[in-house]
Amino acid sequence: MRFVFKTTYDQDINLLKHEGYVRSYGILLVLALVAPLLLDEFYTGELTHIFAFAVCGLGLMIATGFTGLVSLGHAAFMGIGAYAHGYFLKLGVPWVFSVVLAVMLTASIGTLFAIPVLRMTGLYLAIATLAFAIICEEVFTGWKSVTRGTDGMFFEEIDLFGWIIEPGSLPFYYVLLILLVGTLLMTANLLRTPIGRAMIAIRDSEISAQSMGVNLARTKIIVFGISAAVTGLGGIMLAHKTTISAPDSYNILQSIALLLMIVVGGMGSIHGAVLGAAVVSVLPTIISIIKDWLPSLQDIHTLPTGVFGLVLIGFIILEPTGIYGMWRKFKLFVDVFPLYRRRTFKRQKAFLKTERMR
Repeated sequence: MRFVFKTTYDQDINLLKHEGYVRSYGILLVLALVAPLLLDEFYTGELTHIFAFAVCGLGLMIATGFTGLVSLGHAAFMGIGAYAHGYFLKLGVPWVFSVVLAVMLTASIGTLFAIPVLRMTGLYLAIATLAFAIICEEVFTGWKSVTRGTDGMFFEEIDLFGWIIEPGSLPFYYVLLILLVGTLLMTANLLRTPIGRAMIAIRDSEISAQSMGVNLARTKIIVFGISAAVTGLGGIMLAHKTTISAPDSYNILQSIALLLMIVVGGMGSIHGAVLGAAVVSVLPTIISIIKDWLPSLQDIHTLPTGVFGLVLIGFIILEPTGIYGMWRKFKLFVDVFPLYRRRTFKRQKAFLKTERMR
């Protein structure tokens, strides 16, 4: 068992709490760097898909997991980011600047949407974001001069200052990995800032946060803008991975998949977004394999949606802390073995959301 003895005030907000984090994250980074050299093209493609989905999940995690703003419409921000990026590319804007402009546009739309909507909370907020997603899907379908409607907008190679990077190539893998690592570091640093601590306070108790001087309206609007920007970046990455962006890629089912991602991975943790992205990316492949084994399921086109729903309900009922919570329980079991007690793992009532999400 590791005991961290604090000797400075800065240790509470350090990015890495102790040297164990440096070793573990360093090993993970090395494995991610050498993975495309050891795996075949199919598995490398699956990893890039996970990278893109993880960024989208981080965007929703910032709003829902860290601030408590329930959203069922974040797939719309994925679409806004992807279509804006494709439109800027069509105008001849260089790739890097196109990404920056698309992310800024997505953040602006998310901020403008948040100004009137975030006066609502709970179920009403979820319904408002769902309505926003439906409206955006109709706009994506009807605004053919920009989005090409149901024909889809195609994304070709990445032109990085004259360096052409083909989708599915080795450099493409590393570009998406760099974007994922950068987003993870940004999110981790965001949680250490005053706005990050205000987010956690709002999630726990809005009344308590307001009594401590937190401006609820301003904080929520800023958070929703940041969340929309990160989700838009994930949409850009996913569009380049799939090489096409169509309106049905950003429907309500995609929003539910994002919600499934953060719940299954572990609500309120950065690790949960990455773990959830791996589950959501791998689950359709597992379902297709099961369909091959059981031909009677071939005609059930809604099977993936049903399985997603069952997995979501199962985790909410049986393991609300998600996969990351299960890992922390297992780690605690190993740390205290053989001195563990059965009551150590007994679910106890927690009055603060912070305690429930540790």
